[in-house]
Amino acid sequence: MNNDAHVSTHDAAEDTRNDDIRIYVNGQIVHRDDAKVSVYDSGFLLGDGVWEGLRLYDGHIPFLAEHLDRLFEAALYIDLDIGMSRDALVQAIHDTLDANGMNTDVHIRLMVTRGRKKKPFQHPHLSIYGPTIVIIAEHSKPDDSIVERGIRLASVPHHRGLPLTQDAKLNSHSKLNCIIPLTHAVRQGADEALMMDPFGFVNTTNACNFFIVKQGAVWTSTGDYCMNGITRQKVIDLCRANDIPVIERNYSLVDTYNADEAFLTGTFGAQTPVFEIDGRVIGGGVAGPVFHRIRALYKAAIMDAPA
Repeated sequence: MNNDAHVSTHDAAEDTRNDDIRIYVNGQIVHRDDAKVSVYDSGFLLGDGVWEGLRLYDGHIPFLAEHLDRLFEAALYIDLDIGMSRDALVQAIHDTLDANGMNTDVHIRLMVTRGRKKKPFQHPHLSIYGPTIVIIAEHSKPDDSIVERGIRLASVPHHRGLPLTQDAKLNSHSKLNCIIPLTHAVRQGADEALMMDPFGFVNTTNACNFFIVKQGAVWTSTGDYCMNGITRQKVIDLCRANDIPVIERNYSLVDTYNADEAFLTGTFGAQTPVFEIDGRVIGGGVAGPVFHRIRALYKAAIMDAPA
């Protein structure tokens, strides 16, 4: 395992085609150099918006319905009128892909903010121009070598809070509650931060959902205080459908350090193995058999998934 450089669950090979991609901005598809939003935009000023990350595989976007469900649910919660129907958003996504001639190995970032404000202050009534909708589609294939390199995690004092503060189930533009733990972990020489819930149980990382494997059983958090990732749920469903014991439960660092395997899940990287937590090597520093089985099942599920 390479300890000299940081790796990420979002590592991808450089692709020069991204230098000339076209981006959707409020109904227009323009060259990336011309894709701009106002400095008065709610997303820029306040992180006031929600977003989804999607993948394009062989001409289709797996689990698109679930992603749109989550986007519209979050927008409703924060009283943000997206201003477009689901069908119109789907058409905008495909228009963006078509404008770039994209068919596979693409990451899509769909972003909706409360839009441009009259004055640079918090009140939503100052956002009088309607929402800002941006779709960035990039040629981006996950770096498969990360399966050999693994991810290093460091536990941090920053936890995922109660819904009374900032509900972790919101995929919001405001990500400081994740970025601060990440910088803390990087200072410790890790790649990502392992975060606890308000009661000290292992919860999630700053960017991905977290799983461990003990004696053939897959463990993950209860999901009460983390983003309930779509890939997370697909992994749980695949385990249940394929006789892999899976448990959503509270567990601590004591259980985690002694795990046989550990891995992360997310839309971009799918499943990424964890080889080190707080300087302790997990699973001998190699991706384990349960990880490989789940990864294979997930790849098959992507191909069969309706858009």
